Amino acid sequence: VQLQASGGGLVQTGGSLRLSCAASGRTLSSDFMGWFRQAPGKEREFVGGISRGSGTPSYANSIKGRFTISRDNAKNTVYLQMNSLKPEDTAVYYCASFYSGIYNDPASYDYWGQGTLVTVSS
Repeated sequence: VQLQASGGGLVQTGGSLRLSCAASGRTLSSDFMGWFRQAPGKEREFVGGISRGSGTPSYANSIKGRFTISRDNAKNTVYLQMNSLKPEDTAVYYCASFYSGIYNDPASYDYWGQGTLVTVSS
């Protein structure tokens, strides 16, 4: 199973980016898909996720109302649309998947993408 995250880059405060997480070797709709981020010197933080099957999203309070998670089953890809970006959103963003566990606990996740860097300038 491979997860390939992409879409990061440099954006100004208030701007938008859309991250993608494409999977091979596994059907994403069979797993809970999560997005995490890790800023320099900080622990990995749950951003949001989307449940298997119904695709119900869950979000961390810090990004609620600004970020949206969606899934395209035909493309086997999960997206993280990030709007109204702030400098504190600067981090490496990771996608990950698991079948059973605690959705906001990184230890529950079985597979991880390589990460994509998002930098928000002030």
